[in-house]
Amino acid sequence: MTTFTSSLPDQLLQKLSEAAQRLNLPKNKLIEKALEIYLDQLTRAEYVKSYRQAGQDESTMLIAEEGMHDYMAQLNEEDEAR
Repeated sequence: MTTFTSSLPDQLLQKLSEAAQRLNLPKNKLIEKALEIYLDQLTRAEYVKSYRQAGQDESTMLIAEEGMHDYMAQLNEEDEAR
């Protein structure tokens, strides 16, 4: 594990200390978990943005609709085979 040193505004450090004490966690573990959650949210936001952009692209939507048509046909064939 690598050591990372940073400075925080006094008010934020106070909130961190209070939360760590309330949760009975070391401050570094609380920061680690908070950073993991934040980075995950950023990744999810990027996916949402890309899906929204794809949803506005006519070519992408046509390909998706064609794929859904093929998928539905495959499901129907499987149902008929039963």
